This record gives sequence, structure tokens and C-alpha cells, in this order.
Amino acid sequence: MTATTPSPRTSRSPLTVERIGDASDFAALRDDWRQLIQTSNADNLFLTWEWLWTWWKHQAWDRQLCILAVRSGKSLVGLAPCCLRSPSLSNGRPLPSLEFLGTGSVGSDYLDIIAGRGFEEESARAIVSHLATKRLMLRWTQLKRGTSLAAHVVSALDALGWHTAETATNVCPFIPLAGRTWESYVASLSADQRYNYHRKWRRLERDCVVRLDLVKTAAECRESIDLFIALHNHRWRERGGSDAFHTPALVEFHRDLSNLALARGWLRLYVLRLDGKPAAGLYGFFYRRVFYFYQSGFAAAYRKQSVGLITMGMAIRGAIEEGAEEFDLLHGSEEYKSHWSRDSRELSRLEAYPPGCLGRLCQSAVDLGRASMKAARRVLPKGVFA
Repeated sequence: MTATTPSPRTSRSPLTVERIGDASDFAALRDDWRQLIQTSNADNLFLTWEWLWTWWKHQAWDRQLCILAVRSGKSLVGLAPCCLRSPSLSNGRPLPSLEFLGTGSVGSDYLDIIAGRGFEEESARAIVSHLATKRLMLRWTQLKRGTSLAAHVVSALDALGWHTAETATNVCPFIPLAGRTWESYVASLSADQRYNYHRKWRRLERDCVVRLDLVKTAAECRESIDLFIALHNHRWRERGGSDAFHTPALVEFHRDLSNLALARGWLRLYVLRLDGKPAAGLYGFFYRRVFYFYQSGFAAAYRKQSVGLITMGMAIRGAIEEGAEEFDLLHGSEEYKSHWSRDSRELSRLEAYPPGCLGRLCQSAVDLGRASMKAARRVLPKGVFA
């Protein structure tokens, strides 16, 4: 039976925290997780059960599952979707490290603690009480800076004597779309961007039969995700490679995820065809009126036709027509993103180390390791870190 989230206005049981460390229990959380996230201010694609379950299947590596489920009676009211990594001095972890599921090269943004509306403060307090006596370090990455519930937990631990730090790590450009038409959006772009897009589009229509195919069936999904990955890797090969699909485990993650997202109605996988031949692709998701642009790719033979530019424009137009309120370009400050967007939000990394000398020594060791890695990246060939 699916647990329900109690109204914060009614009398309720004291909150308890359950540690979930078994994959079968993670799988069994699916329905309750889906219900909880719909009532949470942290609701986004990267905190869905589908995204994080698929990540656990393909990207867990040496981690141990450590989901903290906050309950009021039998009702799920909060989740800290975490995992543990064992100590490793060579990898900068003097103590066990508590991380969010979704961490790493898969590219999850806006990771956080999930709590039902009205249960945010109580859930945070319950998680702080659970963590306060633990001998571990927290390393929470890809948080929305200034608005995450995780920041409240770390702030409360700081008040208990933990050594904490926050570091800005990246930006996510985005396009507000609420109330906009394609025409009004294009009018907001720079004169050069408008001219460039319209000129390339007219030329493409004159020279080719242009078709943008959207994946709609499982069979199309299986074929198109592999085609898209090939287009993406082909585009980036001459630039030294991409880390988006560079391992078999990442490819399998996206094969599984794309099928789950298709079944849920979230997948937006486009293939641009010129005279029937695949020229470019765009891989994204439409979730809760937000279009998440994940990756793009194109065949080098069509570079002069600016097929990447055209595909992006067509995807933004499609998002507007679907009623998207935002087009999120996700993390990265690549120049092409600034051509389409004027707004951005910051991401940050939060770290916390236990009170006393042990925590301070661990923090110093991590900082030293990070500085050494930066220095090594400056002098060693890129391939060493690939």
C-alpha cells in the first residue's frame, strides 16, 4: 500500500529517520518517492526516483546505499537520497564520505534533500539529529546555491561545531519562457543571433528537405539513443572527446533512462534529418513544465549548415509550443549557451567535517589533495585524467 503524506496542519507523529541500505528497498520506494516529490519544492528531473534508481544501477561503483527516509508514522515526508563511500586517502576521503545519489560524471544538477511542503524544517532537524554523532564527512555537490534544504542541514551542523565550507562550482544558464511566444522570444535575442539563425534556417530550407523527428516509441528510442550518442561523440572527437557518454556504464545509463523517461512522457529526443539523412540530434527532457537540455550532437559533414544551431532553435520553439515555463541549459558556461540565454543560477558544493581535531585534519587533507590535483592538471597531459 502506498503511504500518504500527512497534511502539516493535522496532528502527526514525531518524525523518525530510517536508513535504507538495500537496493530492493530502494526499488520498493518508487511509488512513495513519486508522491513525495510532487509535494516538494525540490521537485526536478534529477531528484526523481527514475533518474536516481538508474544512476544507482549503472554508476554506484564502490558506494554503499545510504538513503535517509524521514517518516511521520508510516508516511514518507522527507528523503536524503545519499550513498556512502569508504575512506581512501589516495582519493581525498580520510573518513567515510556521504554523497548524494546522482553524483559524478552523469551530470545531475540541483541535487538536494527532498521534503514535503510544510515538512522542510522538521525533516532537516531530523536529518541533522541523525548525522550529528556520525564520524563521517559530507560532500554534497551540484546544489542550487542559496535555496537548497541541504544548506540548512549543513548550517545546523556548523552550529554544532562541525567544520563546513561552501564553494561555488558552476552555473546553469536558463531561458524564462512563461508567457512567451516563439516570436517574442526571438525578438529578445541579440540582433546578430536573430539574423544568424534566420539566415541559416532560410538557407537550409532552400537547399534541403528538413525534418525534425521526435522519438515516440520504444523501438525508435532504442535506435535513436545510440544514433544520438554516435553523433555527439563524433562532434567532440576532434576536440579531445566528451565525458558525457565516454564509458559503457554511461551509455547503459542513458539507454535505460531514455526508456523510463519515454514511458513517463518526459523524453525529448530529437533527430534532425536533411534529405532523410541524420544530421544532428538533441537529447532533453520535459518535466514539470521545464525543458532540460542535456546534450546535443551533429555530423561533421553538416557543420557548414549550422545544424546544431538550427536544432537548438527548433527545440526551444517546440518547448514554447508545449507550454514550457523554462528552458534549462544545465551546468556549463559554454559560449553557445550565452547566445540563447541571459539568465543563470549558481551551483555549489557543500562540505562538512565532524567537530574537533579529527574534522579539522580531514578538511585540511581534502583541501591539500584538491590543491595538488589542480596543480597536476596544469602540468600533466589531459589524457592522464581522462
